[in-house]
Amino acid sequence: MWVRVATFEGGDAEKLNKLMDERMSSGEMTPPDGMGSVLVLDNKDAKKRKFLAFFDSREALEAAEAGFDRQGDTIPEEIRGKRTSVHYYDVVIYDGDLEAAKTARVSVLEGSPESIDAGLDKTRGDTLPKVRAIDGNVGAIGLADRDNGRVSIITLWDSADSMRASSQTADQLRQRTADMSEQKIASVALYDVSTARTAASARA
Repeated sequence: MWVRVATFEGGDAEKLNKLMDERMSSGEMTPPDGMGSVLVLDNKDAKKRKFLAFFDSREALEAAEAGFDRQGDTIPEEIRGKRTSVHYYDVVIYDGDLEAAKTARVSVLEGSPESIDAGLDKTRGDTLPKVRAIDGNVGAIGLADRDNGRVSIITLWDSADSMRASSQTADQLRQRTADMSEQKIASVALYDVSTARTAASARA
């Protein structure tokens, strides 16, 4: 599985979410071939938004790129914001109930590209079960950039209260994961989940 992560700054999140819901409900906006799910994360304090579109292959993702550009052109910049980056990542963890997510914690770890796979094996076997056992956790997603050694871990929560209550345990598990993977913690950010749905539900 692969994911396209587009980051935007500014815009009007409320108007954008309403517009996207209307277009998907009317059939004007349909998921591209090969897209399995979509996750939209909002950081209202930083006025930053991340659109994550998950595909069953990198080839399907690349084939959809032109369509994303066309869709973006139909939404005024004052609503969608300014696109600051687009990255493709290998999805190495995808576990839980995406559509139950209300908030997300995104942790970015950096290290050697050669250490990614060994670190992920330890994360899947050790850290992931502990994260999933925390009250309020509804899922976890891991993204890897094998060119620069960067790994993003997204934990999904059923509420802001659950995410806040998990902070101490999350800090410990994050550090444990970094140590096992011989990586350093580059950043941690908190987001509201404004959209979390599978392509099947979007089509329905």
